Parts: sequence; structure tokens; C-alpha cells
Amino acid sequence: MKKIIILLSLIIYCGVAAQFRSRDVVEKYTDFDDQAFSWGYYLGGNYFDLKLHPSDEGLERSGRFLVNVDTKYGFTVGLIGRMRVHDYVDLRLEPAMHFTQRDFIFHNIQKIIDDETNGGLESDYTEQDVIRNVKSTYLDIPLFLNFHGERWNNTRPYVQAGISWLINLQGNEKKEKDNKDQVFRMKTHNFSYQLEAGIEIYFKRFKMTPSVKGIFFFNNELVADENETPPYWAGALKSVSSRALVFSIKFE
Repeated sequence: MKKIIILLSLIIYCGVAAQFRSRDVVEKYTDFDDQAFSWGYYLGGNYFDLKLHPSDEGLERSGRFLVNVDTKYGFTVGLIGRMRVHDYVDLRLEPAMHFTQRDFIFHNIQKIIDDETNGGLESDYTEQDVIRNVKSTYLDIPLFLNFHGERWNNTRPYVQAGISWLINLQGNEKKEKDNKDQVFRMKTHNFSYQLEAGIEIYFKRFKMTPSVKGIFFFNNELVADENETPPYWAGALKSVSSRALVFSIKFE
């Protein structure tokens, strides 16, 4: 994460510095602002965390969570479609693919293994039952209302907000297998609100935009295990909702 922030800072610095020649400002590039429609693409890194609400099975008496999540960094690729609404307002469609992995760690099962082992018994559970590697590929279809400020030479700040439909292509929602068979299931169709801010940097032939975006899911993504499956995995959770940060560089 630190490396991504440092890289974005360097890109912003180099882009802004390139707009100046000594004390003279480079000619303003206004073609992008005058267009009714434009398109582009973006690349970025993401950090998809999970907000967990444990059930009684997922809590100790002291209130400590028995289920944790280890989040891995992922990457994002996307396209941009822009429609000019006003001098300071744009409507933007920015479909993307987010690739990420979250590892669930079930300390409640580890506790069962430890207790049975210390009691001289052979446990029915193994280390494979303690950790679930959950890979997710989200097809993200967000619609944004973009508000930008006044131009400062060849740079311009903006903020945008919108709502999104996200399809988890690896959610396993319809699979008959569940955690009894090492399969953690999450919902396919999800919804979120998204907030983003960035700086548009104008060049002669294109516009580059470093940005940071927050994604916050509305819905519970958890799919319950079957009734005959022990309540140590999905049964230890009431709800699971993604929340993410996406750092990206856009080109238009």
C-alpha cells in the first residue's frame, strides 16, 4: 500500500511539474473540456477488506472475534465513458474488473482442534478447515455524477459519487457444495455506493488522472451453509460486507 501511494505521488508531481517551463505556464489544453463525449481506461490497485458481524458461534464470552480476515492486495482494470452535462458537472460510466483474495481464519475451529488434541483425541478437523482462501472477481458497473473545480493551469481537482452493481463471478452462490467441502459461498449480485476524488492533469494529447476511490457494499454477501453442515464457518457469521479502496491512474 505504501508503494502504491508513493508511486501515485511521484506521478502527480511529475505531471504537474511537466506543465511548467521555468516560470511560464504551458498553453492550456481545453479540447477535453469542450467535448460532449469522451472515453478512456484506467489501471489500479485495490484493497478489498470485509466488515464482519459474528454470530454467537463466532464470539468468545469475552467478546473477542473468533473469525478474522486476512486481506490480500489485488488489481483493477476498467473503462471510462464520459458525458458532459455542465461546465462543472459530468456523468460518467466506469465499468471495471476487480481481482482480489480474502482469507477467512476460523479460530473457533482451531480451538476445537487444540482441545481435542490436548485431550488425546484425534480431531475430525484439520488445518484446511481453519483457513478458507476466498478469491473474488467483481464485475463492477458504477454510474457517477462528477463535480470538478476550476482549472489551475493544466490541472483540475474533482470529486464524484455514485451507485454500483457488482457481480461476483467467483461467488459460488449456486454451488451445492459448501464449507463441509471446502467451499465458502458468497452472493453473486451485490450493490454499493462509491466515493472518489482525484486530480486531472492535462497533456497535449491525453488527460491523466490519479485518483482514490472508496467502495462500500450495501448488502450482506454471506450465503449460509446447508443445514447438515456444522455451524463453525458460515454459521459463525451473521453478515459479511465488502469495503474497498482503489488507487488508480486514468487515461482519457
